[in-house]
Order: sequence, then C-alpha cells, then structure tokens
Amino acid sequence: MATESGIEGLMSRLRLVKEPRGDRGLRHQLVDVLFIALVAMVAGADDAEAMETFGEANEAWFRQFLALSHGIPSQDTFLRVFALLDPDVVQTLFRNWVDGLRTVWQDGHVAIDGKTLRRSFDHASGGKSIHMVSAWLADQGLVLGQVKVAKKANEIVAIPELLRLLDVRGVTITIDAMGCQRAIAAQIVEQEAHYVLSVKDNHPTLHAHIQGFFADAGRTQRPVDDPAPSVETHQEVDAGHGRVETRTCTFSRDLSWIDQRDEWAGLDGIAMVERERHDKRTGATSTEKAYFIVANPKATAGSVAGVIRQHWGIENGLHWVLDMTFDEDQCRVRAGHAAQNLAVLRHLVMNLMRTAPGKKRSMRKRRQLCAWDRSFLLSVLAGREVTA
Repeated sequence: MATESGIEGLMSRLRLVKEPRGDRGLRHQLVDVLFIALVAMVAGADDAEAMETFGEANEAWFRQFLALSHGIPSQDTFLRVFALLDPDVVQTLFRNWVDGLRTVWQDGHVAIDGKTLRRSFDHASGGKSIHMVSAWLADQGLVLGQVKVAKKANEIVAIPELLRLLDVRGVTITIDAMGCQRAIAAQIVEQEAHYVLSVKDNHPTLHAHIQGFFADAGRTQRPVDDPAPSVETHQEVDAGHGRVETRTCTFSRDLSWIDQRDEWAGLDGIAMVERERHDKRTGATSTEKAYFIVANPKATAGSVAGVIRQHWGIENGLHWVLDMTFDEDQCRVRAGHAAQNLAVLRHLVMNLMRTAPGKKRSMRKRRQLCAWDRSFLLSVLAGREVTA
C-alpha cells in the first residue's frame, strides 16, 4: 500500500477510531469505510449510495492505500458504521485536525450559530430534526467545532458545551441574542476570550438601558450642564443592485447608564449598529437598529462593526454552502448517530476544501476537480501540494 502520498497523518488518525461493530461477520475494516467515505465526500459524494458508487469506480486507486480484502463496502455498511460510531469519537477526530490550525485562528473571530438538519426527523419514532450548533472561524471560513443540541434542550445549553471543546484564548466570540446569557459571557471571559453579544428583548432591562443611552447620545439639543455621553462612530456605505446601505456603528465605554453592568463578566462597552437601506428604484428607505454588549479592552467602533458584520457570514459561508453544495437539508439519514456523524464529516470536508490549493474555484468546482484530478485530490487530503 502507498505511503508516499502525504496523507499518512490522516490515515493514522482514522486508524485510532474505535471499532463500534462486533467481530462476528465483520468484512470491511473500519479504516477502509472511513477513508472511502471521506474521500468520496471530498469528491462530491453526498450520501451512502454515492459513496459506494464512487468507491467501486475508483477501487484500483483505493487499493494503493487500503487492503480491501472484501472489496468496496456497500451503502448499507456505510450507513451502519456511521449510525454506530460514538459521536464523541468522531468529534475527537475532528478536533485533533482542527488543533493543528491553532496558529491560524489566534486573535481571530469565531461566530457561533445553530442549524437544523431539516430532513433528519423520524416520524416513526417521533424524533425531531437534529439541531447542530457550530463555531465558525469567520476570518478563514473554517468550522472549529460543533455539538448536537440535546433533546428537550436548546442552544443555551449547547453553546457552553461547544465552548469547552475549544481553545479560544485571544479570540472574539460573537453570538446572537439567544446566546446572550450571563453564564455564557462569564465562561467566555474565563476561557480568556472576548465577546460581542447581541442584546434583544430577552433581557428587557439591559436592552432598554442601552437603547436609552444611545438615544440620549444622539440628542442634538441639550442643556449646557448636560454633556453628551462619550461615543465613537464608524460608518460604512455599500451600493449595489439598485440599493445603498449605510451602516453606522456607535460604541461607548461609558457604562454608567447600565444598572446591570456588574452582572456581565468582563463588560467593557456597549454598541449600537444602525442599518439604513435606500432603494434607488422605489425611493423607499428603511432603518433598523441592533444593540450589543462588548468585552474587549481594545475594542473600537471599527473593530466592533467588523465582527458584527462578519458574524452573519456563517449563514452564507457555512449554512448556505452545506445546503447548496453538500445537499445537507435533503439528507434523510436518521438511524442511530448517522445524521450527527455525517454532519461532522461534512464540516471536516469543508475545512479540507477551504485549506486546499486552488481557492479561486468555487467549492463545488473544487470537489468536482477532486473527482477528476488525483494530484489535486491528494493535495486536498494532505493539506499541501502533492503529485499523484
């Protein structure tokens, strides 16, 4: 079997995964199943049937790396293995790969958000669709980790679990309003990270105080003995598709208005982002405001505006790609842990593609190229240029 391809590290990690099946009747080695599934998904196979087809079409190539004493596993074997695999083991495999990227995300920005695997519900057993919460390295477009939201729970429970899996020292964490919780803020600070958390009506008093502060700061007429609150602003203007959007971030370290300031660990400032959209075709203008709490002693209006805007990149850079490129929302796998484990596999494949050469191509085109070009496929798997 070949070892000069530069993927020995990947193979050695796959061999560490504990076999979940019994010895009786075992025909396919676990490393064979996992390696074929991973390579097939890299090359565009999004379900077990496609994995089997890809494996059969490329059996001679796979034999460079695997014994394959009983040939290519069937789709039933792929599904059975992923249904039985302990999700914690698969998560560990994923994290071991991510840990090697630690220098890449030092001082970066991690957005945390959830996504429902819509077709993973099970009518027969009454099981609901699986909901996964992911940590997204916005600067690099990489998934750093993910956890499944437990039954009868929500993201508030899953987010602390996800954070505990990650070394987030020096990183700025952004979470939407559901994750704006005192305990989560305290955990982020304890893990030596910063935060920018969205504040809405789930914290009505805090929300009202921040609104009141920026309303007062915006007053144009005021008594001589009533100085305006100290704020700084940052503005960006984008135009396109017949629309002009102006985003203004106002930031302040004056927390005197915030009665609850001592309840939020590490709180350094508050922010308001005002988005004004003008449609040049209709003349209509709309405005919306959003409010945030910030824990970062070096934060500025510009840096806060940047991470708030980047946060929603998780929708286009992760969730949209999973649905449109990996067809995740159409995956009907439900048995055992299969849906959860395949979701992690998609994240791993996405990371491999994002760190691969040839980034000028779309991810869909890069996956197609993996199916056609063995050198490029090996380069993706190895994380560096490799010649087949």
